[in-house]
Amino acid sequence: MAIVPIFTAMIRACIFDLDGVLVDTAHYHFLAWRRLANQLGFDFDEKANEALKGVGRMESLDIILGWGGLSKTRPEKEALAHQKNEWYRAYIREMTPGEVLPGVAGFLDQLDAQGIRKGIGSSSKNAKTILRQVGLTDRFEVIVDGTDLQRSKPDPQVFQLGAERLGLSPRECIVFEDAAAGIEAALAGGFWAVGVGDAEIFPGAHIAIPGLENLHWSALLEKLPL
Repeated sequence: MAIVPIFTAMIRACIFDLDGVLVDTAHYHFLAWRRLANQLGFDFDEKANEALKGVGRMESLDIILGWGGLSKTRPEKEALAHQKNEWYRAYIREMTPGEVLPGVAGFLDQLDAQGIRKGIGSSSKNAKTILRQVGLTDRFEVIVDGTDLQRSKPDPQVFQLGAERLGLSPRECIVFEDAAAGIEAALAGGFWAVGVGDAEIFPGAHIAIPGLENLHWSALLEKLPL
C-alpha cells in the first residue's frame, strides 16, 4: 500500500482560474477588446493587455477607456461592454477540446486519484460556455464565475464562494492563477496561491509554475510551505 504523506490531508481541493490556466482564451479577450478600442479610434498591444488579466469586464473597460483618454456615461459603457462580449462570445463558440492547455487533463486525473476536489473560480461570465465547448464541465464539482460575483479580483470573493460551496476553509484549498490580480485575491482570502506562468508577474505567490504540463501533485505539495 502506498504511503501518503500526512501533510496532504491539509489540502482537500484545488480551485482553478480558467483563462490562461486551463484554456487560453486571453487572446480572444485581447482580440475583442482591441477591436473595440479600434472602433473608438485608438489601439493597444498584447503587452498592455496583461493589465486586463483577471480583471472584470467593466473594470477592464474603464482601463481601456483611460488608455484612450475617453470618458463615457454608464449607459454608453454598458453598450460598449455588451458589444465586446458579443465579439468575444463569437470567438469562444468556435473553441474545441483541442484548446485545453497541455497537461491539464493529466493533472486533473492526478487530483481525482488522490481524492482532491476541484473547482473553478473565474471572473468570466462566459466560463460555463467555455468549459462546455472544451469538454471540461464534468471535471469540476463547483463552478463560480462572473455571474455569481458582486466584486471582481483582486477581491477574494470568487475564491471564497468556491471554498464555501465545497464546504472547506481557504487553508484547505490551493488556487491556481495566471494573473497578478488573481494571486492577490487568493492571498487576501487566505488561500494557498500558485502562480501559473512567468514568476515575475506574481512575486507574492507561494510558488510559481510554468504550467500544468509535467506537474506532479506530490512535487507541488513538497514546494508549498505547508
